Amino acid sequence: MFRTFVAGALATLLGACAAGPQTMRYAANGSQELHVWPAPQTQEVPRYRYLGELTGQGNFAGGDGPGAQARRVLSLLVGLDERGADPVVLQRPQSGTVDAAGRVLVTDVSRRAVFVFDEQRGLLSVWEDAGAQLRFEAPIGIAAGRDGEVLVTDANLRRVVRLDRDGKPLGAFGERVLRRPTGIARDPARGLVFVADTHAHDIKVFDDDGRLVDTVGHRGDGPGEFNFPTHLSYARGRLYVTDNLNARIQVLTASGEVALRFGERGLFVGNLVRPKGVATDDEGNIYVVESLYDTLLVFDPDGRLLLSIGGTGAGLGKFFLPAGVWVDARNRVFVADMFNGRVVMFHFLGGS
Repeated sequence: MFRTFVAGALATLLGACAAGPQTMRYAANGSQELHVWPAPQTQEVPRYRYLGELTGQGNFAGGDGPGAQARRVLSLLVGLDERGADPVVLQRPQSGTVDAAGRVLVTDVSRRAVFVFDEQRGLLSVWEDAGAQLRFEAPIGIAAGRDGEVLVTDANLRRVVRLDRDGKPLGAFGERVLRRPTGIARDPARGLVFVADTHAHDIKVFDDDGRLVDTVGHRGDGPGEFNFPTHLSYARGRLYVTDNLNARIQVLTASGEVALRFGERGLFVGNLVRPKGVATDDEGNIYVVESLYDTLLVFDPDGRLLLSIGGTGAGLGKFFLPAGVWVDARNRVFVADMFNGRVVMFHFLGGS
């Protein structure tokens, strides 16, 4: 009875401590030094500036304050091992998006959840529910849906989950047609949702009501064919597809024709061996995560290499098996640094 009472008090106290807004900060590693790419010693014009990292509760001032103290004290009272609880930190981030309110939403396949970093409200939320009495199993892709909805692909549940802006499940689609959904993107002008069905080697196209309206591609290595496609991005009437085991990026027009293909296997900077995330900025530059070489590659709109950022490691500007990349309306570039358990943020300073 005493254990039950104190456990209830713990939940109440921790809830009260977490209820108030906090200040969100990006430089979780505490770095105040200016870091740019290309490096100053190259005497080239800087194009990217390091902004910071997103890791979880540590991004919010007070995350190690009274709430954490209460957790430690009350855990001792009830005999709980604090290490047994899931920490409120990213574990294996996969991909993300930034919604109209400026919130950064990140899928975490290890945590089986979506993390929501809300700078305006100073709150961190973790969405775990994929439906009534149903948890996410392997959330991978995420995109903004219609009317403020959030769309999340779950590779194990074989569906696209629809959430409202507060993370409440609204339903799902694709359960009977998707084999292993991963990347997702939406064309807001036409109300079409593109889903990379990795094990089917194609891109399935749904309308906003979840009806399958088209299937693009099949297995192969020719133009418009795919070999385990994964990540997607949509911008300016074009769909960007990571054609993973073909080691290339394919760019499709609104009618499904191939407008651009680039990438080849090799040992040199700019080669693609295991490409994952793909995104574009407002100047049309194309960002590709090369997971095997732990780099973020920047290409021009025609697929010519401009810059490489990264290399293996846990330090600033380094990655360890990165996965997704996305760009927001402010030209902030986000990289899901999967095995470092963080999202690294850069600011594109413009190319002119």
